[in-house]
Amino acid sequence: MPDYVIVGAGSAGCVLAGRLTEDPDVSVLLLEAGPPDTAPEIHVPAMFPIMFKSSLDWDLMGEEEPGLNRRRFYLPRGRMIGGSSSMNAMIYLRGNRLDYDDWAAANGAEGWSYDEVLPYFKRAEDNERGENEYHGVGGPQAISESRSLHPIVDAMLEAAVQAGYERNDDLNGERQDGVGRFQVTQRDGLRCSAADAYLHPAESRPNLQVETGVFVERVVFEGTRAVGVSVVRNGARETVRAEREVILSAGAYQSPVLLMLSGVGLEEELKPFGIEVREQLPVGRNLQDHCMANVNYLSNRPSLFDIFTPENFELLRKEGRGPLTSNLPEAGGFFRTRADLPAPDIEFHFSPSLFYDEGLTAPHDHGYCFGPVVIKPTSRGKVMLRTPMADSKPRVLCNFLTTEEDRRSLVDGVRIALEIAKQPALKEVEGSPYSVPASDSEEDILEWVRGVGQPVYHPTSTCAIGAVVDSELRVLGLEGLRVVDASVMPTVTRANTHATTMMIAEKGSDLLLGKKPPTAAGVAAAASN
Repeated sequence: MPDYVIVGAGSAGCVLAGRLTEDPDVSVLLLEAGPPDTAPEIHVPAMFPIMFKSSLDWDLMGEEEPGLNRRRFYLPRGRMIGGSSSMNAMIYLRGNRLDYDDWAAANGAEGWSYDEVLPYFKRAEDNERGENEYHGVGGPQAISESRSLHPIVDAMLEAAVQAGYERNDDLNGERQDGVGRFQVTQRDGLRCSAADAYLHPAESRPNLQVETGVFVERVVFEGTRAVGVSVVRNGARETVRAEREVILSAGAYQSPVLLMLSGVGLEEELKPFGIEVREQLPVGRNLQDHCMANVNYLSNRPSLFDIFTPENFELLRKEGRGPLTSNLPEAGGFFRTRADLPAPDIEFHFSPSLFYDEGLTAPHDHGYCFGPVVIKPTSRGKVMLRTPMADSKPRVLCNFLTTEEDRRSLVDGVRIALEIAKQPALKEVEGSPYSVPASDSEEDILEWVRGVGQPVYHPTSTCAIGAVVDSELRVLGLEGLRVVDASVMPTVTRANTHATTMMIAEKGSDLLLGKKPPTAAGVAAAASN
């Protein structure tokens, strides 16, 4: 019987499995519903949109969104070893110092302030820029510069500077404001998922067992203690037991579903399905994600359109560079739409490619896109059961733009985008509007946003610290059960969430093993050994 059963081999589950089994006296069983991460499209960075709605995708569909013309959003989630880290855009961002300090001060997340979590970020990193106050080397996760460096991205960054915004060459450093190129989770021009970084190097350990194609239906309890999980393996239902703890790392959609199916949730949500309430907690509530609206422009200059050629595949194979190494949004920036804000409320992604129809339609011509992402949303959504059947896809309501504050941020963010688009640097790439508002009036911008707005696939906070789990990620009122993934964030960070999810699992592994938190000096010493 393994000490720990981990449900979900995604960004968090892979980190946990790798870190926990560094101790030879600890045994781990990692369960993943999807297949191994052997498909070639997983590893070629520019191919990630090809996996949308494939067998490697949970392929969820949201509920009608009241703030966006009752549209229903496509919600991709990786269904394979590596989870969404095997199909994301590989952007490495942590968010703002204030995100974590607010967790600790306002949300009861003791031990999760910025200064306390920074050593975990640094411990995870093998950053090719080298070690400094904010970055680490020698960790499992490769953090690299882009090997694409598309000239249209340079033009977009120059246009932002011409519009009056500062250049920032380290968006994870001392300050977040400004524009610059992203670092990416790649190694030698190929994707470096959480599985590549943490799991595959550990697979030969005798204390780690990884099983794919295993669907977990619910947590099994004896009294108030979780003792295992009910699974379907090769068409047969069985119970897999854990000696110490069950750890849910199935993500911000599936972890709350597993809890609710196991009787952990609100009575009003569970009673209609005949599920007996074991512990009443606001599971599935407090969903937060980032809403994006990209302006798209056609261009007579070469973009990332039509790059899947034999020559480019050979360039990637031989030299680990070229357009196939692009993560598409190669650069970005952070902006405050009002002077009185304590931190940025808008993020941009600059991509040398058209991106429309939620990425479900391939670009038809050369072009580029960028635009605002609301990164400090006040709107709150929820994840709900669709049926009591374990394999039913959940109901997800993002509830985007249902507050005046969120609408204001996005409108002002679109105005920033339109101002950048008018600058001389972008005139030189001969851009012509493809999808933009009719004008910069609030009415025209909101009408356009309601037709093109979409998630950026950063769901968090559905099992939040202080509401569903405690500061050590233990489910409140129960024993032997923790949640370790993006769902425990009290609030979504002001940036893409993959790096933070790995940090949560790095810290979670220490909490599970009873280790003292690392210090910055300790991380540096470990890296030099």
